[in-house]
Amino acid sequence: MPVEETIKFIFSSLPRFIYQPRAVKTILLSPAALCVLALGLRWLYSKASTTHITGDPGKVRRRLKDRDIDTEYDIVIVGGGTAGCVLASRLSEDPSIRVLLLEAGTSSRTTLCSQIPALFPRSFHTALDYNLYTVPQTHAASKRKYWPRGKMLGGCNPSAGALRYRFHHGAPSDYDEWAQLQKGQEGAEEWSYQQLHRYFMKFETYNPSKEHDLVDVRLRGSSGPVHVGHFGHVSELTHKFIRACHNAGVCYNPDINTSKGTLGSTETPTYIDARRRRVTTETAYLTPAVLARKNLTVATKAKVLRILFEHKGNAGNTVPHAVAVQYANERGKVFEVKARREVVLAAGAVHTPQILMLSGVGPANHLVSHGIPVVADLPGVGSHLMDHGIVSFYFMDRSKADISALTVSDIRGIPRPSLAFKLARAALQYYMSGTGPFAGNIAEAMSFARSDDPKLFPHDVFRNAGRAQLEDTTSGANAPDIEVLFTPLAYMEHGDVPFPIKGHHFGLNAILLRPTSMGTLRLHSADAYDAPVIDPKYLSTCHDVDVFVRAARLVSRIAQREPLASLVDPAGDDIPLLNHKMDRQSDAEIEALVRDRVQTLYHPTSTARMAPRADGGVVDPFLRVHGVPNLRVVDASMFPTIPSGHTSAPVIAVAEKAADMIKETLIGHHLSSGGR
Repeated sequence: MPVEETIKFIFSSLPRFIYQPRAVKTILLSPAALCVLALGLRWLYSKASTTHITGDPGKVRRRLKDRDIDTEYDIVIVGGGTAGCVLASRLSEDPSIRVLLLEAGTSSRTTLCSQIPALFPRSFHTALDYNLYTVPQTHAASKRKYWPRGKMLGGCNPSAGALRYRFHHGAPSDYDEWAQLQKGQEGAEEWSYQQLHRYFMKFETYNPSKEHDLVDVRLRGSSGPVHVGHFGHVSELTHKFIRACHNAGVCYNPDINTSKGTLGSTETPTYIDARRRRVTTETAYLTPAVLARKNLTVATKAKVLRILFEHKGNAGNTVPHAVAVQYANERGKVFEVKARREVVLAAGAVHTPQILMLSGVGPANHLVSHGIPVVADLPGVGSHLMDHGIVSFYFMDRSKADISALTVSDIRGIPRPSLAFKLARAALQYYMSGTGPFAGNIAEAMSFARSDDPKLFPHDVFRNAGRAQLEDTTSGANAPDIEVLFTPLAYMEHGDVPFPIKGHHFGLNAILLRPTSMGTLRLHSADAYDAPVIDPKYLSTCHDVDVFVRAARLVSRIAQREPLASLVDPAGDDIPLLNHKMDRQSDAEIEALVRDRVQTLYHPTSTARMAPRADGGVVDPFLRVHGVPNLRVVDASMFPTIPSGHTSAPVIAVAEKAADMIKETLIGHHLSSGGR
């Protein structure tokens, strides 16, 4: 029985007296009863349908010492993240294609924090997270930055927080720019928005709601496996933020996911379904029916070590072909499995380039320095690293309207006694009705703008006139380079640090959508278990700092507009951590604040980018690694440049498109070989 039906059955079977007000109050305030309930629910979730997923990758392939390898797959997919689950599902639709999906983590269905929207911080710094850090950032107060990366099926979508499960396509012109960057290569035109849009429509089922009747459902997908909508818990402050944005000059946009563009302010569309459950690509694509397919094997706890190659072709004119994947189980035993047709890397913008380099594909000098034989010299592997930076600004709320809202630190750590009842009450409310703080998205509204908009940024706003002129890095006239994200609570350092000021606070978070700072990802050693060296080079260009300064000015402008302005408590005016008086600060003061506070938005991209080889590209428009015809990259690392929005939806669309391209290749090979 599915978990949701089981929970409904339990509650429908309870005696009728518990629905009486006094009895409900007793249950809500009974720690013993709530502990039993929590434990029971946790057990139920652990029994979610994963019976067709093997946690013993040794069953997929014999030990490496067993040389009589007799198990082969047509396609081996490395990484069961956002893209990997899509690929496994779509490719195995053809019963003639044998598919193996290898994932280093486990199923996200076995953990509450990947299913309940507000519990995402509980996956940070756990076995569900790779627990990565950057090198000290020279231009960002020399701080190491924490990079959460999901270690489970569904990847970063179920683990990297509310900021990852906002449903957003990006600007239409972003994809036209992708096509243009291919410079006429065969297949380049297939990456335009007009062509890629059908894949956004293919994977989506939009769930309309009466509160959002201005959304034109005719422009949205209606039959895809990924359910999206506006079902998260929404604070009353969120609606005030949207009105304040409108009064500040950023007009309301009821739907940011159509060809009409993304500029404007709106309540966050989310990967939360009508049952108030988080939607991941595991839950959407690896359904029990899909997992039951005889031609699909999903192996978890399988750490991929490297890809193995053979040179094929005529004498003197050979090229490397990916022929097998080497991996280890959680006990360190090494296995390998053959790939008859293709190997597809879908391990994400961090681990895809790492695996490529460990396998001998990457910058030759770097590989040689670690004693790795060079298979293909591709300097672009691990280069061009881009990420969306985010800077949080804090305001004290005098209304106390959402004093019952759960803070990130409340959810993250062991609850203090004073919070136990609040957490328990919210948990029971969520399981009985699917409402309340546990259904919250945390990031409840977003506002997209351009840094050159004269209505928002008159020149006299800037004390340093030299900052008034900025390079336009957007992909088109209707594309943004700034986002302001509203959270009805304040958090610091991804929730690692409890907010130090008593009372209730909300956050206005500025996001740099089109950075010009580009970093690198390199190997620490030839050991696959060593974390890579991550250097995003945050704020290493003047442009990025200048746009962040403008974004901070926009944050201040919004905070000073009604109805938000009346909520800002003057008691916080002189508290240094709060940003009530940012309008009185100089550009230099704001710059210092930005450099101190910038964090990742969990959107690393472009470390194995689609571009001509001469331009530092790693894959062609068919996502094939240059020089290795049967090795593809399908994840955010192939993005030619970072989109001006959130990355989960583009990754899913890319994976849908890639599945079609791979099928076409296999069909063509089948026909050319006479059907053998």
